[in-house]
Formats: sequence, C-alpha cells, structure tokens
Amino acid sequence: MNLSEVINDLVEERGLAREVLNEIVCEGMLGAYQKKYPETAFKVYFDKSTGDMEVHAEKEIVASVENDDEQISSRKAKAIDSKLSVGDTVWVPFDGKIGRVEILKAKQIIAQMIRGVETKEVYDAFKNQEGTVVVGSVHKCERSGTLVTLQDVLAFLPNSLSVPGERCVPGYPIRALLKEVHAEPKGDNQLILDRASVDFLKKLFELEIPEVFEKLVEIRSVARAPGYKSKVVVYSNDPNIDPVGTCVGVGGGRIKPILKELGGEKIDIISWNNSQDALVRDSLKPAEVNRVEIDGDVAKIWLDEDQRSLAIGKMGQNIRLASQLTGLTIELVDSASSKDGVPDIDLADLED
Repeated sequence: MNLSEVINDLVEERGLAREVLNEIVCEGMLGAYQKKYPETAFKVYFDKSTGDMEVHAEKEIVASVENDDEQISSRKAKAIDSKLSVGDTVWVPFDGKIGRVEILKAKQIIAQMIRGVETKEVYDAFKNQEGTVVVGSVHKCERSGTLVTLQDVLAFLPNSLSVPGERCVPGYPIRALLKEVHAEPKGDNQLILDRASVDFLKKLFELEIPEVFEKLVEIRSVARAPGYKSKVVVYSNDPNIDPVGTCVGVGGGRIKPILKELGGEKIDIISWNNSQDALVRDSLKPAEVNRVEIDGDVAKIWLDEDQRSLAIGKMGQNIRLASQLTGLTIELVDSASSKDGVPDIDLADLED
C-alpha cells in the first residue's frame, strides 16, 4: 500500500512533521489489521524510500499449516532462518487483505492521533501566553460567541466574556485576554478569550501606559460594568508623577486607545487617597457629595437632589461601581429632606 500521497496531503493540510505523520499512519493501519485479525500480532513499517507500508505478522512454525494467517510451515521458516524449528515464532511479511470497515477504523485512529498531536502543539505554543493580551482576527460569529483566529489557531470568545453591544464582524482585528489554555479541549474549544473582565482592562493599561507597566503607577482597585463604565483607582510610587494625568495623557492621548478598544466604554480614573471619606467621594463622581459618614462597611452619602441621578447613574451602575470599588455599601441621603440622616435609597433598593 503506497501511502506517500496520503502523508504528503496531511503534511500540507495539517502542517505536522512528516516523521510524526508516518508513525501516526502506521498506527492507524496497525489498528485496522488488528481489527480484521484479532488473534494475530502485527508490526507495521513505513519505507521512506519506496513509500510502501510493510505489514509483518508473527506466525507460529508448524509441521502442517492449518491457518495461513497465524502459521507458517517449518520448510518456509527454515528458508528464512535455518536455526528455526517447529514451535518457534517468526515475523514474516503479511499479505492478508483488509476491507472497508477496517479502513474506516484506520481513519478513526489516524484522526484521533492527529487531534492529539495538534492539541499538544497548541497547548505548548500558548500556555506561556495565558493571562496576556493577544491579537487576532474575527473568524466566525456564532450564537454562543465568537471564533477568533490566533496564529492559524481558533480561539473562542464566549458571549459571557464579551463586551455587551459589540458587533461581531468577520475579518476585523480584535484584542482579548487569553483567559484559559486547556490541555484538552472543553467542548470544541481549547483557547478561551475574555474582553469583559477587570483583568483585561488592567492589561490594556499596562500596554498603553508605560508607567503602569513599569509599576511607577500602580492600579490599586478596579470596578467594571463592561460596555458601560469602569472606575480605576491609581496610585503613584513616584511623588513627581501625577497618576491620573499620566493615565489620561496629553489631550487624552493615552486613554483614548483604551476607550476605542472597549467601544467607547467610559472610564473614570481616580487618584488613590488614604482617606476613605475622600475615596468614597471620588468614587461617586461625577456627582458632588456634601457629606460622607462611614460606619463599619456602610457609607451614608449626603447630596443635593440634583446630584442623585448622577450618583446613581444609568441603571444604578455608577453607585454600584462605587460600592465595588470601595468595598462599602453606599446609602444615599437627600441633604434637603433628610434631617435625621435616614437614607432614602441604598443598593438594596436598586437590586429590587
């Protein structure tokens, strides 16, 4: 059986090493012969010079042959090696045939082994990139998410890790966090991408702002509502560096690429303050706060009526992000109408 063309096609199609494919094809054919002749031991070889596959079977030397597939006469055996005698075994070329069912078995084994080799190659190539931002292009839009091409390998960006409202356009470049690299595919996917997490936003800051990458400016806390708004608390380890100005850049030159990458998602950059009172005030911007009173893990916020909608934000996102950022439950109190300090709105109301 000449398998040169089959192997050449696989080398071109799969991009795998020829030596690896030679072994895989021989393993597949070995499985086929074992299926057809389960009582016989086989060895399968590939002759590179001729492109022929050689099948050898182990046969028992007998005085009188009753089963050609498993036995060989002592006369023929001695022609191979004069020291052989009845009762011994010898490996000889096998000329038995296999059929369509066995060929299908060989194809299954070959396909499975190729998938195993490809899976390992993908794992080895991408494992060290796990947790970093990778660049690819949109391959296909599916109901459950987006397939993205990374270096000729398909990765999956599930809807749950995508930015809400983003359009999926095949061929478009895309950046994402390589969230998971599985040793074995889960479902059909081995590489899982993420664009909705806090980690992706942090990595974008590191890529676009050298001072963040070099740890001169430190990201202390992040709260994010993907597609709507993020709040980022930054701190400067150098007294000569303004952390907020450094992240925004001249004319917004540093923050704009990040905003563009996130499809216009708003980002509030807040300077770290050791005063919890001041941090809470800043976290609720653009609302102007009159007074803050913190008791344990609850912060009561006094503000004017016209600042309430700003503090709450669209669908309660601003106050929710401020709460996540500070780790406090925030309760709003109307400065004009609440003399006793009883809150007229808190996060529980918004959840309801």
